[in-house]
Amino acid sequence: MSLDWISPSERIQALPPYVFARLDELKARAREQGLDLIDLGMGNPDGATPQPVVEAAIAALQNPANHGYPPFEGTASFRRAITSWYQRRYGVNLDPDSEALPLLGSKEGLTHLAIAYINPGDVVLVPSPAYPAHFRGPIIAGAKVHSLILKPENNWLIDLAAIPDAVAEQAKILYFNYPSNPTAATAPREFFAEIVAFARKYEILLVHDLCYAELAFDGYQPTSLLEIPGAKEIGVEFHTLSKTYNMAGWRVGFVVGNRHIIQGLRTLKTNLDYGIFAALQSAAETALQLPDVYLHEVQNRYCRRRDFLIQGLAQLGWDLPTTKATMYLWVPCPPGMGSTDFALSVLQQTGVVVTPGNAFGAAGEGYVRISLIAECDRLQEVLRRFKQANIRYAAEALVASSE
Repeated sequence: MSLDWISPSERIQALPPYVFARLDELKARAREQGLDLIDLGMGNPDGATPQPVVEAAIAALQNPANHGYPPFEGTASFRRAITSWYQRRYGVNLDPDSEALPLLGSKEGLTHLAIAYINPGDVVLVPSPAYPAHFRGPIIAGAKVHSLILKPENNWLIDLAAIPDAVAEQAKILYFNYPSNPTAATAPREFFAEIVAFARKYEILLVHDLCYAELAFDGYQPTSLLEIPGAKEIGVEFHTLSKTYNMAGWRVGFVVGNRHIIQGLRTLKTNLDYGIFAALQSAAETALQLPDVYLHEVQNRYCRRRDFLIQGLAQLGWDLPTTKATMYLWVPCPPGMGSTDFALSVLQQTGVVVTPGNAFGAAGEGYVRISLIAECDRLQEVLRRFKQANIRYAAEALVASSE
């Protein structure tokens, strides 16, 4: 029997195609054709989860007390580990009983926060380009998304002065993310103070995604929104164990900040899920308690890859800034090529997977994101294939086209 008469909801139909799912299809087809793929598309860290975390998970699995439903708000010991970690990393004091909530990964929490707080027609401010959950969550909730166009000449920072008063006065939520996925941009502490002042003036809920703060290089220390006086009165901050601790598949994240906002999200989640398996929460506690030497190893790994690939791409015509954080490079497409066409061309000619910038919003057009999720020997192979296929950034063509 045909089910053509059953149509998806308007909220599903409003979603743009999910480029990462499309990339998975193309990758599967390329593998069927025997291509040796080098996948630098997803933000999926390579390498194993730290052994102490794995051992903690095994021990927790063997404890029958962990086999039942966990508390909706997460285990008390994991919440204490979260708040202790925040105090140690950022000097921010949080109440583990009301200002921290474990999540099934930050993507889940970011999207569910939108459902918990956005009514159809509410205005939500979202940068473009941005991590897709920042605008897809509001779209699912029925929001009117007002895009804040980020520009390279402003170092990919939100230009708060460019937001019309009429828009700011209607806005209910502002999502933002520094260090940034996909642009790898970082924001100075002064920016965080400005955005808190802006949000307090217009009574806007701030939602900050801090998922890449621990992947910082060359002595740079990213700012937590909650370090700024008054921020906790109007905002929350999301984090994940996926990137820092190579735990992407474990699906463990958390949100901290304003207790009333967190309570609203908790109320929604009690109607949707039972939280994180208690054994995984036990393992996550171990991750947050790892000595800083582990963090330094992770930072050095990505820093080494960053330097290697930036130098190699420079020989092919790209002049990329030295990023201060994240596991990404934000790379302009050759003049005259769109993001999707360039990414597909690279895949077909070289077997290298990169993500088209338009996957992150309209303002990502003209760029691709390259993830630093392979060791330098594989990155060397990427460069060799690019050179062999004559994939390069023709700066002189850009000059000519602008005359």
